[in-house]
Amino acid sequence: MRVIVADDALLFREGMTRILTEMGFEVIGQARHGVELVSLVRRDPPAVVITDLRMPPGFADEGIEAATEIRSFAPQVGLMLLSQHVEVHHALRLMNEFDGGVGYLLKDRVSDLGAFAVDIRRIAAGEVVIDPELVSRLVGRRREHDSLAALTDREREVLALMAQGLTNAALAKELFVSPKTIEGYVRSVFTKLGLAPGEREHRRVLAVLQFLRKH
Repeated sequence: MRVIVADDALLFREGMTRILTEMGFEVIGQARHGVELVSLVRRDPPAVVITDLRMPPGFADEGIEAATEIRSFAPQVGLMLLSQHVEVHHALRLMNEFDGGVGYLLKDRVSDLGAFAVDIRRIAAGEVVIDPELVSRLVGRRREHDSLAALTDREREVLALMAQGLTNAALAKELFVSPKTIEGYVRSVFTKLGLAPGEREHRRVLAVLQFLRKH
């Protein structure tokens, strides 16, 4: 699978390139900032772009801006954005503006090479990947009259895992219960939150995040 890496730090780019190559990916380009990244993708679109969220010149949201431009002319390219810290507002912007094929992970997650490789392939397949730390913060936000308060502890656990993109089969395996039991939990979660299950898993994730953003 062909990828492009973007980060202002040479050491990070080189390190990431070495890691990806060892995992069987083909790194076809490296970019130092958003403008260079967009140019590389226009010239030769990869399967996935892996970019820092903050890049020169302002170190604000240049990675997201570059991703937005890339999606406008190369919608098939998966977008993996990395961040040093959990920034909920940036993550929610990603989830709201991109309908699949996008991910938000902390850079620390890269140390789990197997999981990182799986996440890259999921994004290339059009799925949504969300850092577990972000999911925990979102699902953990409770308010007195929040609909989340209607969920049982187990249903909240299911919701958190759903927001990470797990399928019903994966949920059953993770929680050591039968698929039929998971179907009941999922149905109950969506009923209590007033959300209809989507046809694709990443649409379920977006629906859940949209709900959490408004509460």
